[in-house]
Amino acid sequence: MAKPPELVWLDNLTPKSTRFDDTYYTRENGLEETRYVFIDGNRLIERWREGQSVTIGELGFGTGLNFLAAWQAWLDEAKRQTTSQDVEVPSLTFISFEKYPLNKDSLAKALSPWPDLSELAHKLVEEWQLTHEGWLKLRFGSVTLHLYLGDAADGIRTIPSPIDAWFLDGFNPKTNPDLWSEALMQSIYDASNPQATLASYTAAGWVRRNLQSAGFSIAKRKGFGHKRDMITGSR
Repeated sequence: MAKPPELVWLDNLTPKSTRFDDTYYTRENGLEETRYVFIDGNRLIERWREGQSVTIGELGFGTGLNFLAAWQAWLDEAKRQTTSQDVEVPSLTFISFEKYPLNKDSLAKALSPWPDLSELAHKLVEEWQLTHEGWLKLRFGSVTLHLYLGDAADGIRTIPSPIDAWFLDGFNPKTNPDLWSEALMQSIYDASNPQATLASYTAAGWVRRNLQSAGFSIAKRKGFGHKRDMITGSR
């Protein structure tokens, strides 16, 4: 089995990794940050409205907050298009990597602060069975989650399909440099479709340089809340 995370709970609700000295999400409003950084940063709504099928890739599944936020945004857009009789939104594929997965109880607790996501969170927790390392496949109707339990550098070699939009959401690069290494950024580039995009909450200079060295074009964007900068990019 994959190694469990080393957790403490801030205010008995927010999980923090003692291994990486970082919280899994912003305590003030992690869901809004996810929407701003990853969904808006990759222009997912606009791409779905253009009829694009977008396969999302993520480094750092964590609590599943990003997955649920993307799932919810996809559902909202599908409902809007059904109502307006536009082109139907394609199915959603989400591919993620996690070396230290939460157990079922911790996953449910970590997602409990987000009532907007409670229905989807319940579905995810119900299917959460960490039976083996390597690839797991969870299906939720037209939504498919491929989750790799183990080192992302190993899993990305057998990624199920190329990626159109990356959520780069590893812990703080200072304390978790392996998930932002030049070699892994090159693997991300190689696993991307032409015109693939990326977004990340961090704008650390060495992370930007690693991405640029791999072949991505990188731009800074206003960060969420009090954060000065974040980055977006394209292949």
